[in-house]
Amino acid sequence: MDIGERIKILTEGAKYDVSCSSSGSRTTAKRGYLGSAAPHGVCHSFTADGRCISLLKILLSNKCVYDCLYCINRRTESIPRASLTPKELCELVIGFYKRNYIEGLFLSSAVEVSPNRTMETLAQTVQMLRTEYKFRGYIHLKGIPGADNELIDYASRWVDRISLNIELPSEKSLLLLAPQKKKEAILSPMRMLSQTYIASQIERPKIIKIPAGQTTQMIVGASPETDGQIMRLTQGLYDHYRLKRVYYSAYSPVTTNSLLPAVPPDLRREHRLYEADWLLRFYGYKAEELLPINRNLSLDLDVKSDWAINNFNMFPLEINTAPYELLLRVPGIGVRNAYRITEARKHGRLDRDALKKMRVVLKRAEYFVTINGKFFGAADTPHKIRNSLMGKSLSAPPPKYKQLGFFDEPLITGEF
Repeated sequence: MDIGERIKILTEGAKYDVSCSSSGSRTTAKRGYLGSAAPHGVCHSFTADGRCISLLKILLSNKCVYDCLYCINRRTESIPRASLTPKELCELVIGFYKRNYIEGLFLSSAVEVSPNRTMETLAQTVQMLRTEYKFRGYIHLKGIPGADNELIDYASRWVDRISLNIELPSEKSLLLLAPQKKKEAILSPMRMLSQTYIASQIERPKIIKIPAGQTTQMIVGASPETDGQIMRLTQGLYDHYRLKRVYYSAYSPVTTNSLLPAVPPDLRREHRLYEADWLLRFYGYKAEELLPINRNLSLDLDVKSDWAINNFNMFPLEINTAPYELLLRVPGIGVRNAYRITEARKHGRLDRDALKKMRVVLKRAEYFVTINGKFFGAADTPHKIRNSLMGKSLSAPPPKYKQLGFFDEPLITGEF
């Protein structure tokens, strides 16, 4: 099999890993080296809904000894198999980079032979790319659960970001759908990486290990866990393992099994989980206040608005006196605008026009604030506000998107 066919197989097998984010790395250009991973260097990647990327997302091998029921690369699935050597992968990355096709690499692999053997090969690849090929661009490496912590730690020295995927939101589902993967085999290296990250900041603060941090991913909709359970797991990961991001991937029925749903979940569920995740990380919310453990997030209303309606006894807030922490709870007011409001009102009282100039989303905020004592909302009860906001939000499922790939036909045809 020639290398072109292998690349096609291995990029196709890698597209289900989510990696869309800013790099968060500080590595800049340097004479004699290739690439840069500064914050402006890499800010996109291919995601499951087809958004544009600038990372090469590829597997080193799709020859897997595991038989995870939801995975397209599982051992019993009848698909073409291929692998690359570390040198072939390095040549590919450098060739694509020099042609301006990519700005970085997302590297993963199926578990070939054993977790340790696979992790050792991945570590060899990223080490070779950094030292022999002088590549300073962004590298996101997917660690292999079950490999020795020492191997994962060694590999993390050469990359900007590393991920160890939770895969499923509960140990029960993991045992049912991926029996060869163990909860502790995933959490143990996470714990180790978080501890070494803290140690590196104390001992050598100018050289931070894993500069873009570690992440994880979980599949949503393949197992019966509620959004309440998922958000509590997410909260625990942020609190105890110092994760930079948790990614959510809507289950895609790429294989057939009686233990799996026959149809994918509504993509709005994935979107709402990202909204809730944002509130946890930047707005000071806790998982238990967003929703009960046995509930799912509303598909028809954004998470912040849904929370505000369910806690309507806190509102309306007077925009000219409410503290910053409460302004963050108002739908339509973000972190930046909450700060702007608290600064601007030091110089005088704010009116509706001032909020418009700040680009506060008044079509949501007006139901939860008063401005100089005046309420501008068209509805004043939780039920009416919910109906009004739902009329202004996306109430129909989003369109289906196709995952892009290197070998797709051009989307635009014809002559110019």
